[in-house]
Amino acid sequence: MKEAIVVGVDGSPSTVAAIEWAADDAARTGLPLHVVFAVDRSPHEIPRFPNPILEDALSRGAVRVLEEAEKAATARQPAITVVTKQIEGRPADVLRHAAADAAELVVGTRGMGGFAGAVVGSVSSHVAGHVPGPVVVVRHLPGPRTGEIVVGVDDSPAAQPALAYAFEQARSRHCAVRAVRAWLEPVHAYAPGVVYDLEEISTAQHAVVAGVLDPWRERYPEIKVIEDVRLGHPVAALVDASAGADLLVVGSHGRGAFASALMGSVSRAVLHHAECAVAVVRPGTPVEEAGDHVR
Repeated sequence: MKEAIVVGVDGSPSTVAAIEWAADDAARTGLPLHVVFAVDRSPHEIPRFPNPILEDALSRGAVRVLEEAEKAATARQPAITVVTKQIEGRPADVLRHAAADAAELVVGTRGMGGFAGAVVGSVSSHVAGHVPGPVVVVRHLPGPRTGEIVVGVDDSPAAQPALAYAFEQARSRHCAVRAVRAWLEPVHAYAPGVVYDLEEISTAQHAVVAGVLDPWRERYPEIKVIEDVRLGHPVAALVDASAGADLLVVGSHGRGAFASALMGSVSRAVLHHAECAVAVVRPGTPVEEAGDHVR
């Protein structure tokens, strides 16, 4: 059983969005919320024990940020338990350590302080690739619910943890799952003398999605599942689908139709352009544990 939901804060404006998202998930799951602030002295080459004035200023800043974060979380969800933690170290290292036993790690998209580098562009490589669980990147304050979770689908084992997380989120939110698979035309589709039946390829793509989703339909019969198979680039498909979603879920790598989408480059593009929060789920996250935190 995962022990908590962890949110990284740094005092930047995007912190508020991350806190509210994490507080809502803590309320849905019944788990405590751990608010983590990384005291990172490395950008200024401040020694571990600088003069008392600098040390005191850093400590006061951390305490202030954590107090404000706790207030924001309890204002959003008064019934949740909030624990604040001030941890010495580089943000990515602090996040990985804090999230080791967490149900999920929640971060904002950009920051002015400790988490600036950790959550812009390098989430997959510095956090998601090393955290055995979902990393949720929140761009905006939670808006009106759309009632839909979008998940990128391929036929690789790496897609299974993402599907597990998406279905658990859908169950806790009482909403639908939209499974998106994008496929590109063969490179030589219109070359002279080369014949491809695009309709046949499309049918095969639909069959792949149906086969991947069938076990999840059986496990979650109460959840409406929408198969969304598109001709186009994975980034465009995922970003477009995100416009009508409460959450977009992707794996951190895969093969097949989402080969590049689930390996770094497209994941980063999705993080920058998605219209909703994005959950990146690392391959190797135990599928059977993905629902442990939903009660």
